[in-house]
Amino acid sequence: MTSLIESLSVLLGSFGINMIPFFSPSNLFIASNVMLVIQSDPFSIGFLVAIGATCAKLVHYTLTFFIGKHVREEHRKRLEIAAEKMRRWAFLAIFLAALTPIPDDPVVIPLGLLKYNPVKFTLAYFTGKLSIAIIGAFLGELSYQFLGGYLGQIVLVIISVVLTIAITVFLLKVDLSKIEEQTLKKLGWSKDS
Repeated sequence: MTSLIESLSVLLGSFGINMIPFFSPSNLFIASNVMLVIQSDPFSIGFLVAIGATCAKLVHYTLTFFIGKHVREEHRKRLEIAAEKMRRWAFLAIFLAALTPIPDDPVVIPLGLLKYNPVKFTLAYFTGKLSIAIIGAFLGELSYQFLGGYLGQIVLVIISVVLTIAITVFLLKVDLSKIEEQTLKKLGWSKDS
């Protein structure tokens, strides 16, 4: 079990990192890196990282929720039409955005503007982040168990941070939808089928 100071550090660190819109690294890597530094229960670390991430995105969501009140009437009507179309898939979209390493702000911000149910938003987002953070924490624990004796804790943390930065830059620079489209085209499939 972690100490109170370690727990607060994980929670506040996760919150701070996730407050950066569009550019924060995946919580899988955050939880994994934390496990390399703090040997604790992966479920506790995953929970703390998920709570911090969810609180940060609730700030983004709440800001856009209230900004939506100041949108001109013609834009508000368009938002209401879009909201009706999105409500059916919004919970799943939030969950998947939180679960995957793709930036989740393109889902969070529009749903705030559309005034999507805050309770459903929080539940979907937290569930997705908890899932990926627990997986990350277990990966960090496995890395430490298998490589910690050979490389040492500091070297593992450095490798993990470098990989986190490299993968984050890759995800920001590479258009994954274009790669998917080209791959499907080469296989003779269409995106709609």
